Amino acid sequence: MSTHRAHDTAPASVPAAEIRVRDMADADCEAVAGIRVRSWRTAYAGLMPASFLAALSIDEDAARRRERLARAGSSVVNVVAERAGDIVGWACHGPSRDDDLPPGEAELYAIYVHDGQLSTGVGRTLLHSCLDRCADAGYERIRLWVVKGNTRARGFYERAGFTPDGAEEPYEVDGELVPEVRYVRAVSL
Repeated sequence: MSTHRAHDTAPASVPAAEIRVRDMADADCEAVAGIRVRSWRTAYAGLMPASFLAALSIDEDAARRRERLARAGSSVVNVVAERAGDIVGWACHGPSRDDDLPPGEAELYAIYVHDGQLSTGVGRTLLHSCLDRCADAGYERIRLWVVKGNTRARGFYERAGFTPDGAEEPYEVDGELVPEVRYVRAVSL
């Protein structure tokens, strides 16, 4: 299980009003896949095998996004962030997938931000949208998994009030183990 990625904090000079968050549609899958693939290649350089990152395909990822979006139940929420009509980020959350947790907790599955939009408030706006939706759905706590060596993402989550909960778990990428840590926070602070 993996949640990878948030990459941004917003300078005070960038108004969040420029960012519009809406439900993801099938037509958004190509743009989201492009953001995801570029984000992986940037965020995980040196943390995952270079051959794996080089082999990532936007077309294949877009097909997976379409499939997952089509079969996502009402409990899985996919949102995109737009700025000036362009998709600049994506986030997904839903029920926790971890067996060691009590039922009724949420999990932030992913946040990805276009590399040209880092540190402009996109990630923060997506996160707040997810937290608001989790609160509306009755969740009290939200967890996420992040690659242990992804210091930028870990810093983003920590500034947003997440703390490591003590769980660590590696997953295999092209024969190499990539360690992840799990974070938690209350949905409403």
